Parts: sequence; structure tokens; C-alpha cells
Amino acid sequence: MAPCLALLLAWALPAQARELAVPPEAMVEVEVATVGMSGMAGVPVVLLREPGAREVIPIFIGVAEARAILRALTGERPPRPLTHELLGDVLAGAEVALTRVYVDALTESTFLGMLELSVPGRDAPLRIDSRPSDAIALALTAGASIHVAPEVLEAARQIEYQGFDDQVVVALGITVTPLDDDLREALGLPDRAGVLVSDVSGEAAEAGLEPGDLLLAVNGETPENPLHFLELVRDTPAGEPARLRVWQRGEIVEVELSTEVPAPTPRRRAPGLEA
Repeated sequence: MAPCLALLLAWALPAQARELAVPPEAMVEVEVATVGMSGMAGVPVVLLREPGAREVIPIFIGVAEARAILRALTGERPPRPLTHELLGDVLAGAEVALTRVYVDALTESTFLGMLELSVPGRDAPLRIDSRPSDAIALALTAGASIHVAPEVLEAARQIEYQGFDDQVVVALGITVTPLDDDLREALGLPDRAGVLVSDVSGEAAEAGLEPGDLLLAVNGETPENPLHFLELVRDTPAGEPARLRVWQRGEIVEVELSTEVPAPTPRRRAPGLEA
């Protein structure tokens, strides 16, 4: 069945409606940090972290897409697949790989995006026009990299936004969440300020960080909440690694991590999805 679906994608899909506005090699790879709200009208935005950690760029998204992105960041899987999970499962079942997504243009206040698919039986990648919000939600599910045109990054810097103190935040391949007394007691964590590490990937995992660690400091300063953790990462001096201090199973561990965007990690496939 999977080869048939792949052939359908390879030959039956119409040609893409447009070309990329910017060559792929000219775009900047970014990391999804979290979801916030626009300060102007309360519209959801996805916050993208540039390499080197110097900026966090907001891009407007819809409410449904914001929820899908948050589900992907937290690893939550709904009891029944919703739209983005369903499409991700269809691609996986067809053995089609979503390799990259692009946010390549901003036209009349509308961000434009594109999916890049690797389809069996097709030599060149297949690119399909997409809303950036859908593309980013799918990228998190599939483990695809996210690339943004420099012009889009520059324009998006003008958007005002606000985050939430209790939200999930990702930076440097580390997912952090707030820590309350009940969770602290359940995990046996010490009575010290910091944020909880709920997931790790890439260089952070290779450095030995683990879910359940208590992140005590970034560059010598204690993160008060997940958004503050993101701010401390952003404030890392250019060209220097971020220095982290972590409580791990009764010991203090110190690691240094590059502030470059880590390699994306595919999310777990849906239970019951047959190969």
C-alpha cells in the first residue's frame, strides 16, 4: 500500500503553485522555541529562535495551529489523530519524508511557506505551497528542519509579542517546563529554584542531560520560568557556548552547549501505525 501512495504523490499531485521566493541556501535554519500571543490583537504567534541565540522571531499563526505546535513540543498525542497528526501519519505510511519546511516570503502581511518532500520514485524533491503555521506544526511532528528567509526574519522582528510564564519552551534541544511543589516532591527534586527538563535531544542529550533534571542556571543566572530560560539563552555572548548547571540524581552537573540550532528530532509515530 505504501508504494502506491508514494507513486500517487509523485505523479498525481499538480505542479506547485509557485516557486520559492528565496533560494534554499540563502535561508536561515531556526528552532521553534514556543508559542505566544501578539501584543497588538492577541493573535497567536510561534516564536522561532535564530542560530547564535541572538533573536526570537514571532510569526502569526492560527489558534488550531498553535495548539498543534504546543502538542508537538510537549510530545502530547491526542486520543484520535487531529489534522496535523493525521497528515503526518499519512506521509509516514506512504514512506514519504518531510525533509524541510520554508517560510520564504511575506506578502501583504501574509507569511508564505512551503513543504519539501522526498518521495520514493522521484529524483527531485517535491515542494508544495503551504501556510507556515501548518508547515511548522508538521515539521515538529516529522523531525524536519525549518528555514526562514532573511527578509522574513527582518520583517517579523517588528511584531510585538508576549509569552506566558507557565508555558513549555524549547531551546538548545532542551524542553523545559515550570516546576511546582507537587511535581518537585513526586520527582524527588531538591528545594532549589530552576525549571524542569522534560525532554532533550541532539547535543543536549549527548552531553548527558536527561528528562527529570532540574536546570539550575544558564550562564550563572537562575531561570525563574521557561521564558526566562529562553531569554538567558538568547543573552549568551555571540560566539560562546551557553553554560548550564543542572541537578541530576543528587549531583550538580555542568555542561556547555552550542547556541546553534540543533538537528531536528522526529516525534514518535502514532500507536498502531503499521509499517
